[in-house]
Amino acid sequence: MIRPGMSPLHSASFLQTHDLYDRFQALDAFLIEHQPLWRPKPFTMLTLLWEADYPLLSAWLRSRTLEEADRVHTQLHLLNAPPPFNQWLRQAMALSVIGELPSQYTQTPSATPADVPGRKWQQVEAFARHAQFLHTPTHWLDWCSGKGHLGRHLAANGAALDCLEFDVALVEEGQRLSNRSQLNANHYVQDVLSDTVTMRLNASHTPVALHACGDLHIRLLEIATRAGCKAMAIAPCCYNRITSDQHQPLSRPALSSPLRLNRDDLSLPLCETVTANLRTRQQRDVSMARRLGFDLLQRDLSGLDEYLPTPSLPTSWLKKSYRDYCYDLAALKQLPVPAERNWQVLERKGWERLAIVRNLELVRGLFRRPLEVWLLLDRALFLKEQGYEVKLGQFCNYSLTPRNLMLVAERS
Repeated sequence: MIRPGMSPLHSASFLQTHDLYDRFQALDAFLIEHQPLWRPKPFTMLTLLWEADYPLLSAWLRSRTLEEADRVHTQLHLLNAPPPFNQWLRQAMALSVIGELPSQYTQTPSATPADVPGRKWQQVEAFARHAQFLHTPTHWLDWCSGKGHLGRHLAANGAALDCLEFDVALVEEGQRLSNRSQLNANHYVQDVLSDTVTMRLNASHTPVALHACGDLHIRLLEIATRAGCKAMAIAPCCYNRITSDQHQPLSRPALSSPLRLNRDDLSLPLCETVTANLRTRQQRDVSMARRLGFDLLQRDLSGLDEYLPTPSLPTSWLKKSYRDYCYDLAALKQLPVPAERNWQVLERKGWERLAIVRNLELVRGLFRRPLEVWLLLDRALFLKEQGYEVKLGQFCNYSLTPRNLMLVAERS
């Protein structure tokens, strides 16, 4: 069975211009109907409203361990859960599965460049293979380019290259690398969210963006279409990194949809761990368990049975005794000084809650990919409205990066 967000590259077709609207409408209806399942966050609520409607599923999930939840959190087809979990799973899969974009294998260096992490270079190569257009670009523009690894790879055949990046050190290093490769490349220090970016982009450019976050890739869509760019390729990331509190739809179907998303909703597609190492995952679990235990404490101290947001804390806080951790966090949040209690029991309750949270989140996990595809279709439909032929599909396997979907657009 195909896993949501983990489908093999050749298991389905990529989406083309004529497919976009119907898929969007189906996803829109699915997400609207099931909002009570994916909007509430188990981390902030002791009980979710849907649990009363599906008591068998709720009790089964709450009985499972943290390890059991982690084993299936990216392989939901393995979860033999009570109904109607599998019904939701089948719907989510059918609506969100998307195949591989057309690709072309080009000549590439035999080894990963020394200054590029291996996983990043694999993503660059995969993106470049799938950035295929009817008309060969003559002037690439690498948007939010970092050191310009993607742009250099694409421009290796002799095309011109411009790279836009905000970090001065990255721009300087990128220019050095491009000069060393004897490319016709210019690296510019540029805040792409400022008005001056319009002077850096014109109709002769073919913009590309690999994992440009939130407002950054939306800005590219707006500027590139206005400038009359003939083609572009974008793999978005971090949809929640926006300056406004609410998602601003781009396309007419999304604007007319009753579905309105806030920044918390936009973070749902990112709630998965695929590439993090063991140490990072362990630190995350300790931090979450401690916060969940503290949440029980703060409800007692404040007299309010509601979640209290706490700031991101340095990892050094994880080395404190749990008593000191709770005392210091209570002081930080200006709560009454906690009375002495059995801190071991409280910490253990935090771990018990983490197991429950992680298992209840498996239901939300069914909607990660559908919501991501909905957001991408909003962007794809916007491009269609601007006169582009659009393709939406995978450019690499999910195991290389969960953000493995890419838009390729070209004006005919």
